[in-house]
Amino acid sequence: MPAQSLALIDSSGQPTLSGDSAAVPWWSFTKTVLAIAALRLVEDGMLCLDTPIEGECFTLRQLLRHEAGLADYGLIAQYQGDVAAGRTPWSVEQLLDRVDVRSSRGMPGQGWRYSNVGYLYVGRQIARAMGLGLADALRTCVFQPAGLTSARLARLPPDLADVNMGDASSYHPGWVYHGLVTGTTLDAARLLAALVRGHLLQPGTLAQMYECRALPEHRCALHPDPAYGLGLMLHARDAQSHPVGHSGAGPGSRIAVYSQRDMVCALWQAESMQSDPAHEAFRMLSKSEQVPGAA
Repeated sequence: MPAQSLALIDSSGQPTLSGDSAAVPWWSFTKTVLAIAALRLVEDGMLCLDTPIEGECFTLRQLLRHEAGLADYGLIAQYQGDVAAGRTPWSVEQLLDRVDVRSSRGMPGQGWRYSNVGYLYVGRQIARAMGLGLADALRTCVFQPAGLTSARLARLPPDLADVNMGDASSYHPGWVYHGLVTGTTLDAARLLAALVRGHLLQPGTLAQMYECRALPEHRCALHPDPAYGLGLMLHARDAQSHPVGHSGAGPGSRIAVYSQRDMVCALWQAESMQSDPAHEAFRMLSKSEQVPGAA
């Protein structure tokens, strides 16, 4: 399968590059999917952003912005070893025990810590509110309203049979505890385009999605003014004039899905390409902005 898939949508909303027809793992762009679903349920009165979740001390807003004080599992040596060895994913109870999610908890709202565990809680809230499994909830709440035809939640290895996993020879999607969405890069671009153009959320809700926590401690050449909103990576100042979206990575590949001034770029690459898809996506968006009508 190809080692790269690139989709571009221009300011008119039309795709100028449609990417490869094979689905790819969206990795942590799934967080944007979950955030959209959660916020649509907030609009419907089925979830609340700022009331503590039942039995917990943090809110949905804090989960979505990684401010709930929850630890993560990505750097746990046993997790990395078991994934690399192709072992069966742990149960959620085993995961939370090994992360030591209770005793390692920080004070909600006081700090920022990127946490896949936090988005596990988000997915649980979505499924519970809709009375559906997460796969059906995302299909009903996000994929169908956005007009996506390829997006799916992968739960078991057979769900990845037709997915281009890059350099990963085998993978169990259950290792992504908040859920792993797969789909074409064109559908990833379509979803972000629908979001930023106001087709999925009410204006006030979308504005809240852009309300961010500045993260100056994470500054680098590619991200000189980093911040995190509700399921979105963006700039702390003048966010809508700079790339907004989400990056993601997992065994064998990486993805970047970003929008800037109504242009949208979704770029997936196999890990062996040894390049940063976010860097390439930002370059393409900047180049397209400089040449009217070009992509």
